[in-house]
Amino acid sequence: MSLTATIKSEALQAGFDAVGIIQLPLTPSPAHPPDIRDVPSDASTTNTLYLRLQEWLQQGFHATMDWMTRSPHKRSHPTLVLPGCRSIISLAINYFIDELPDERPGNGRIARYAWGKDYHHLFKRRLKKLNAIIHRLAPEAQTKWYADTGPIMEKAWAQEAGLGWIGKHSNLVSSEYGSWLLLGEILTTLELERDLPGTDLCGSCTLCINACPTGAIVEPYVVNAEKCISYITIEHRGAEETISPEVRKNIGNRIFGCDDCLDICPFNHRSVPTAESTFQPSEVTIAPKLSALQTLSPECFSMMFQNSPIRRAKHEGFIRNIRMAQEPTHVTAVKPQ
Repeated sequence: MSLTATIKSEALQAGFDAVGIIQLPLTPSPAHPPDIRDVPSDASTTNTLYLRLQEWLQQGFHATMDWMTRSPHKRSHPTLVLPGCRSIISLAINYFIDELPDERPGNGRIARYAWGKDYHHLFKRRLKKLNAIIHRLAPEAQTKWYADTGPIMEKAWAQEAGLGWIGKHSNLVSSEYGSWLLLGEILTTLELERDLPGTDLCGSCTLCINACPTGAIVEPYVVNAEKCISYITIEHRGAEETISPEVRKNIGNRIFGCDDCLDICPFNHRSVPTAESTFQPSEVTIAPKLSALQTLSPECFSMMFQNSPIRRAKHEGFIRNIRMAQEPTHVTAVKPQ
């Protein structure tokens, strides 16, 4: 069995649901990031990704996520992250739970990925395990691994590795797992055998664009974070007054994240439920009672969501979200198909 095949087999045994590999061209790291005016039409994948990111940032679609503007060329040029990088091992874990949120009046709605415990801990354990195996198989290898924490364009590299394709909602879509994959990767100096890139199967479908309650998908594959309910309820810091009234009235009962563009995707009809206990929902996350949560103290919030992605919103942001969900003008979230 080749080294590539062995690493893939070990990845699946370590608990990853999908694995693919990108082989990078043997070129020196750029001294300066490319300029859109002098990159040829047949530009490398890295330059193309960089230019797409730059255009998105220049339009201000990252809203207040200023950390995305720091060294953007690193995100698309892996050799600037790991000198001598020749391959990226793209890895995915399925988090689909075959249950519906409890939408009775007075309940909020939380994005599916946050129903269970924080996935970063699970992902990091499995990445560490696989990374150790790689070093045992190839002691000369240099590696760096990330799980939603480093300057890596995870979805783009996952598409290049054949794990799926980036849908018009800008998330990865898998023909096997639908929209419900969490991503991580290992960069390595090993020259591994590459997989074929994923093929975009969205065709003329615009269901995700039409389903977005705030019109955040401004064109296919482009999301304006300032209008995105996931961004607003998770990343945005500030009181209700800092959020557009037009957006606020369409947030509905969503108090952490939004799955509307994911739920509507036809490829989710093929989704396989995960058996991973980390993602199993609790009563608080699948049927959050707004009246009970609105009085949470900072201490109770920290205890209740100690190992939850919901901590990302912070106490102040979470309580703000609950207040918005109780506003009389809101529109209830779309039910999953």
